Amino acid sequence: MARHAAKKSSSLRVRLVAAAGLVVVAAVVAVVLAVTGGKSGPPHAGDQNALHRFATTTTAKPTTSSTTTSTTTTLPAPGPGFVAGRVTAVGDSVLIDYQTPLQADIPGIDVQAAVSRQWGTGETLLTQDKASGQLGAEVIVALGTNGPITTADFDTMMGILQGASRVVFVNFHVDRPWQDPNNAVLAAGVARYHNVVIADWATLAAQHPEWFGADGTHLAINGTGAQALAALIASTLSNG
Repeated sequence: MARHAAKKSSSLRVRLVAAAGLVVVAAVVAVVLAVTGGKSGPPHAGDQNALHRFATTTTAKPTTSSTTTSTTTTLPAPGPGFVAGRVTAVGDSVLIDYQTPLQADIPGIDVQAAVSRQWGTGETLLTQDKASGQLGAEVIVALGTNGPITTADFDTMMGILQGASRVVFVNFHVDRPWQDPNNAVLAAGVARYHNVVIADWATLAAQHPEWFGADGTHLAINGTGAQALAALIASTLSNG
């Protein structure tokens, strides 16, 4: 009697295993039919690839995903008196030469340019703009064509612009003895402050004497040189 029961149990297990095998076979057949569209014959290359992807996705172990780190530089938030998203440019008569292309390259820029403007006058304008909450968080300083500047002048300017997100100083190509000393002041000053860069007009201008008028300083208004200087400043502002 016990042997009969054991025999029945063993037979039942065999049938269950067989049934399970049939289920697996049926599942595989269903996948093949789904991939091949029910067509007979050997699968095409695309069908084989699909089968391979199916097998891979059902057996592969999950992998740990990695996150790509962005290298985009984020400017610091501006301090009191500065307007985020706004650009202010203060300069002398050379800025008048390239004002229009600069406005085209930097839409919405506030340009304040005047003939014979001195560095100290520019400091006063920027101080007033900051006090009234009208100064852009990004500032372009295009001053120093009309006279010598010192390290103290640079530091005074940076004291006014403390809290700006970025400051761009345009260096000089001027047919005057203070050209090189003024450029040296800017280069040394920029090295001492964060988020401060130079638009290197001196180097670019020296390569193109044809851009300049008889005085060796001013450009044809909106001419090739003016457009080149505006593009240089806009690029420096964006990538500095």
